[in-house]
Amino acid sequence: MALQPRQKVLAIVLAGGEGKRLMPLTADRAKPAVPFGGIYRLIDFALSNIANSGYLKIVVLTQYKSHSLDAHITKTWRMSTLLGNYVAPVPAQQRVGKHWFSGSADAIYQSLNLIHDERPDIVVVVGADHVYRMDFSQMVQQHLETGAACTVAGIRQPIGLANQFGVIDVDPQDPRRIREFLEKPESPQGLPDSPEEVFASMGNYVFTADALEAAVRADALDEDSKHDMGGNIVPAFVQHGDAWVYDFKDNDIPGSTERDHAYWRDVGTIDSYYDAHMDLISVHPVFNLYNEAWPIYTNYGPQPPAKFVHGSRDRVGHAVSSAISPGCVISGSTVSDSVLSPRVKVHSFSHVTRSVLMDKVEIGRSCQIHRAIIDKGVFVPAGVHIGLDRDEDLARGFTVTDSGITVVGKGTIIQG
Repeated sequence: MALQPRQKVLAIVLAGGEGKRLMPLTADRAKPAVPFGGIYRLIDFALSNIANSGYLKIVVLTQYKSHSLDAHITKTWRMSTLLGNYVAPVPAQQRVGKHWFSGSADAIYQSLNLIHDERPDIVVVVGADHVYRMDFSQMVQQHLETGAACTVAGIRQPIGLANQFGVIDVDPQDPRRIREFLEKPESPQGLPDSPEEVFASMGNYVFTADALEAAVRADALDEDSKHDMGGNIVPAFVQHGDAWVYDFKDNDIPGSTERDHAYWRDVGTIDSYYDAHMDLISVHPVFNLYNEAWPIYTNYGPQPPAKFVHGSRDRVGHAVSSAISPGCVISGSTVSDSVLSPRVKVHSFSHVTRSVLMDKVEIGRSCQIHRAIIDKGVFVPAGVHIGLDRDEDLARGFTVTDSGITVVGKGTIIQG
């Protein structure tokens, strides 16, 4: 059912997170600006979902290392000014004191002027660093039907994983009403219709505008608050019986398949970021970037087509089970189960397997790269191996996760 025309909706994207768990990928950029899937930035998923939902008045609240994020938004996300639509990056402005954002709720409190200027009826608040597809208009419709002041998007997760999430405990008699908001509980109660599952908060919210303003103003006066949307604002609405859950599995996306329906990945760690890339490249991908009915928008500049050169017996340039972006040159080398961003070059006799190579990475001759993430602009000299020997990788100053993913930071100089 379509949203009533009289409802004005403003979307706020929270993009100020520091992203410490994604280091070194966030050493020089904000977490939402981290490249993903070859040609995208993480924020493109949130912005594409909002735009595809029909909401074209969007503000992006930024803070840490926001230059590349601001530049990407400014160059990519241009709406029709004639129709009053926009995507506007808004940095911390210290409007209420000489301090930066102290939490996601404080970010909205310090940016209430944006709500006052737009005067919306409904405010959609989303995070900027998740990979998923979602039609927010369906969540807004439920919000209006229930008369809720606050609606939280919930994704079903196995009850055994509950201690990894903020968990939404619902009323068994009214399964859409939130009874309690639990932070990483050890022994939660399962869902009424599925005792082996719980609702994990997706970090996406819908608020009635007046109720949101009142909540963040009250929170700003609480000296004991962490000023967090999930940790403080939502529990305040729960306490007053005004919070409802929206079941993500009910979200119907045009062009989705049974395999990728209700896909959502929090890419807040190196391992989850890597795993999300691996989800893209199977024959039947777990997350399908090729759904033209719900596109993910971005801008990667004027790149030539990818090129594969040399075809002699021992010097064949080819790629299998991989996503290869425009501008790449695979020269007499093998790329498998990998994701390559634009302008990557892989020289002869090298092998790249199960890896993520970002923009303008260049792999010299006779290299072996395995289960690695290599950030922008890195040149790997001839004969270097990455991802095969943990001790050697650590000795070179690379980051290696407990699961064995090797990360080479942006602009790292590697000795041959």
